[in-house]
Order: sequence, then structure tokens, then C-alpha cells
Amino acid sequence: MLEHLQIHRQILCDLTANYLDPLGGAFDRLAYLAGLRDASSGLYIHNRLAAVYGAEPVNRVVAKCHEEVFERLLEMPLSSQEAGLRGYVTSLPGSYLENVEQCRRVAATWAPPNSPSYLTELYSSNLAALLDLIGQNTPMAR
Repeated sequence: MLEHLQIHRQILCDLTANYLDPLGGAFDRLAYLAGLRDASSGLYIHNRLAAVYGAEPVNRVVAKCHEEVFERLLEMPLSSQEAGLRGYVTSLPGSYLENVEQCRRVAATWAPPNSPSYLTELYSSNLAALLDLIGQNTPMAR
């Protein structure tokens, strides 16, 4: 049991320090973690971490981390969510408005699959409003 907890802690530390902390904000982290989930199997796959710790422990830790990042994002004030989403969209290659539309198409898939429906609905509602807002108020040329 203690060894299991130590491995869990090591994976979390490695994931956070090397992959999540360098990212710009909550939406960057949410998109990254959602991107690790294989659509066909539903498992979170991180080859570098799995090579060190094993696929199943990494799947469990990344799934839990995805849920935590998602919930923390929803706890943020909408103004902070707006700034974070705008920062994420601005950081992507391509035009700002194209990136807003791309987020409109894929960001719904960023919710963890086991989230309670009321949180997923809140996220979807917030996201739609925020994408409308930042799409109308485009920043000056980058």
C-alpha cells in the first residue's frame, strides 16, 4: 500500500513538474490532459511516464489529475476563465478567430468522462458564453 502511494506521488510530481507547470494556464492544462485520453479505449496514455511507472498507474493518476484541473477551472471566477481561455486561444498557431472556432469544435471533449453531469453542463455553458465573448472581442494583432 505504501509503495502504491509513493508511486502515485512520484507520477503526480513528474506529471506536474515536467508537463503541467510549464503550460500557461488552466485551459492549457485541461486541453493537454484531455489530449492524453485515447478515444477508443478511454485510457489516458503518456508513453514517457508509462515507460517509467507503468501504463495502469499512469492512467489512474492522469485521470484523477484531469478531474482535479477540470474542477479547479470551474471554481475560478468567469473573468479568470475568460482571461485563461483568451490566453490559450492566443497561444495557438493560426489566426485568433480560427482558433476560437477550433476551440468551439473540440473544447467540449476536454471535460473528464466521469465528471458529474451538472459540472459538465456548467462547463459547457460557461465555455459557450466565453467563446462567444472572446470571439466578439478579438485582440489586436499579435
